[in-house]
Amino acid sequence: MSKGRSSCLSNSVNMNYEHIAFTDAVKKLQELNGSRAAYERMENGYHEEGLTETEINFISSRDSFYMASTSQTGYPYIQHRGGPKGFIKILDESTLGLVDFSGNRQYISVGNSVDNNKVSLIMVDYPQRARLKLFADIRIVEISDDPELFHQLDPAAYKHKAERIFLFSVKGFSWNCPQHITPRYTVSEIEAAFAERNGYVQSLEEELKRLKGNKS
Repeated sequence: MSKGRSSCLSNSVNMNYEHIAFTDAVKKLQELNGSRAAYERMENGYHEEGLTETEINFISSRDSFYMASTSQTGYPYIQHRGGPKGFIKILDESTLGLVDFSGNRQYISVGNSVDNNKVSLIMVDYPQRARLKLFADIRIVEISDDPELFHQLDPAAYKHKAERIFLFSVKGFSWNCPQHITPRYTVSEIEAAFAERNGYVQSLEEELKRLKGNKS
């Protein structure tokens, strides 16, 4: 992953991420702890206008992410969202879309977005120790209001019950450094990693059976 950096101060910050995240209080703490100068240079440096091929490829290969919304009480709510790999679709360089699957029917994230459409997403590739953070405005679209968009986003081969469509207008994103990300692997990733070895072991076992059969 080209965005992985050894230093957390040199991670990649793009679009308007720092303008959203670096409030006056945050800047004061950066100044106090000696990181303000580095982040100020980052703020004044080159910024992408939208998602690049790197971000698009990364997002398109995710099978899960975390989304934070804010309730009327002022408390943030963080929810895990999962599906088949690629269930998050890139509609254009600043818009993501996905089908909202039926879950425990609490509707907290959906309800929060009625009053405050500002959300934060975090996507992690644990094997590569890569982490992408995004600020976005969420818009909820009923399936009946845009069936064509639904068919574009719906992972038909995946077992699910679709309730609505989520559209995310990305306002800023940032790549984190890999520090403190523990590599974790899915069952399919482990099986793929050991496929060659398992095939070799199987061939040895078959050869051993053949040799034993010749001796009998």
